[in-house]
Amino acid sequence: MRAQLLLNVMIAFLWMLLMDEDEVRVTTFFAGFLVGMGIIFLMHRFFGTQFYLRRLIACIKLLFIFISELVQSSILVLKQILSPKLKIQPGIFRYETVLESDIEITMISLLLTLTPGSVVMEVAPEGSVLFVHAMDVEEERGAIISQLKNYEKAIMEVTR
Repeated sequence: MRAQLLLNVMIAFLWMLLMDEDEVRVTTFFAGFLVGMGIIFLMHRFFGTQFYLRRLIACIKLLFIFISELVQSSILVLKQILSPKLKIQPGIFRYETVLESDIEITMISLLLTLTPGSVVMEVAPEGSVLFVHAMDVEEERGAIISQLKNYEKAIMEVTR
């Protein structure tokens, strides 16, 4: 991915030099970047990796999923806090993840911990089991599991 991006920037600078303009223009660089993107897309199979723009789009998608889950969890926690009587049942449940590498498990743990109402307390030594503490286990367990599944799918798109 880094090699493709670096090559794309080099093509953009080469494009600027070949245009023979009196001054440096951002529009010329951007046009060269788009031309380079097309060239790299046509030649990406020779790199042995996928086209780098796909991974960038997957990262942006993961960011939007996180923001969406953050807003939804914040609203849920706000409703719990503002209710006249607290009717919560905190608890811990076990979740088996399909993620394999340490980076993927760290990412899912941090993303879930950053959303209000749930915390990854521990990761089992084998790495495929997360112990999650939820503010209200009875009502939020299904929502947290669907949140974890969304994160898993997005993280696999980014890392694999």
